[in-house]
Amino acid sequence: MAITTEPAAPTTETPPIAETPQQPPVASQPDAPAPAPSPSPSKEGWQLNSPLVLTMVLLLVVLAQGPIRTALSAPVMQSWMTVFVAVVVQALPFLVLGVLLSAAIAVFVPATWFTRALPNNPVLAVPVAGMAGAILPGCECASVPVAGALVRRGVTPAAAIAFLLSAPAINPIVLTATAVAFPRNPEMVLARFAGSLLVACVMGWLWQRLGRTDWLRLPAHAPHEGETKGAAFWGSVRHDVMQAGGFLVLGAMSAATLKAVAPASWLRTAADNPVVAILALSILAVLLSICSEADAFVAASLTQFSLTAKLAFLLVGPMIDLKLFAMQAGTFGRGFALRFAPATFVLAIAGAVVTSAVLL
Repeated sequence: MAITTEPAAPTTETPPIAETPQQPPVASQPDAPAPAPSPSPSKEGWQLNSPLVLTMVLLLVVLAQGPIRTALSAPVMQSWMTVFVAVVVQALPFLVLGVLLSAAIAVFVPATWFTRALPNNPVLAVPVAGMAGAILPGCECASVPVAGALVRRGVTPAAAIAFLLSAPAINPIVLTATAVAFPRNPEMVLARFAGSLLVACVMGWLWQRLGRTDWLRLPAHAPHEGETKGAAFWGSVRHDVMQAGGFLVLGAMSAATLKAVAPASWLRTAADNPVVAILALSILAVLLSICSEADAFVAASLTQFSLTAKLAFLLVGPMIDLKLFAMQAGTFGRGFALRFAPATFVLAIAGAVVTSAVLL
């Protein structure tokens, strides 16, 4: 009996063994997607990127260094380069310092601190928030998201608007840069401080009186929400340096071009008419969109214009320009920006005229 039962056992174990040969089709599955990714790397290799563009530009500069050297030797280009380098070299340290401090405030100072520091009365909260800009350095690139965070945390919009306008214009770095740019006119520092604070408070009170909640759209979250403080800080620094530095170079190029290329008769004609001079530099401030830590050096280079026109340039630029309009529209909504920008532009010019009549 034992001999007959032994061959029956292997027959029962053979069915599982028969099922194993069905597995090879699984090995054939990787063969289908294998040819798909092969052509993609070759296509990506021909796409342009920043290092490739920079390499091509440097190669063109090296190949064309002879014509470039000849062009730069012209008297007009030498004058242009002198103004451009002077503006950039003077303004760059203040710009970097301002970006570092504004990023530190935006990341490490909690918005609840502002809520506790401001009075409950909105009328009194406006000048207090405006004065807070004097002790909290920050360029206009950082003041917009900070103001959005303040409103989102419960600060009255009127006080947030006052801080939004005053912080880029009256903080210690900007005032120090103004004093360095105008060594022979120290009254420009006081005039910039008083005029900017006046405009910021008036705009805050106007919003408290006439503003409507449906004009203001709040951002859903903070710009660096979800990141560590260190990553948020360096991310903010990189963003602000690239953006503010680009606008500084653009502003320095424009000032150098205006100084070297524009006929002197045109500048004298615009500068001799007080109304035209103020309007011209106010519009120029909007178009150039220079960071507030550097705009004083550009204004000081426009020697043909009066101090009042230069003060209008310094008051308008940190409050409303092309990049600020885009940032304000993206943060608070297009309806807010379309109402806020014209009112700020007019009040900044009026504040410059009034402050200049008293202090300059």
